[in-house]
Amino acid sequence: MTPTLPIAPPARRQAAREALALDDEALLKVCDVEFFIASGPGGQHRNTTASGVRLTHPPTELSVTATERRSQSQNKDAAVRRLRAGLQALTFVPKVRKATRPTLGSKRRRLEEKKRTSEKKAGRGGRLGD
Repeated sequence: MTPTLPIAPPARRQAAREALALDDEALLKVCDVEFFIASGPGGQHRNTTASGVRLTHPPTELSVTATERRSQSQNKDAAVRRLRAGLQALTFVPKVRKATRPTLGSKRRRLEEKKRTSEKKAGRGGRLGD
């Protein structure tokens, strides 16, 4: 079963659609870009340079970070990809599901199957304690 995603408000969904229509350069201009020193493995170069990237898209309040690489530009590319994926997820509108009733044929088939199973179990015989 697919996990249920929260439904975004219409204004936020529309802002996400508009942001997806932009190219990467225009999307970066709309976002707040923040660089920081990423922690973790990577040696002296990673620990001394601000290679971590955090992108925040104010209209949708969506924020993503990328710190996997030692290169700031590679992290920026990864963050843009993640931001686009997040914006795409915001535009999702689930189908409205209607409650339905089982058909007469399906009820009949279910009862027949139950009857067959019951007869099979009853026919196993074997008395306990005799």
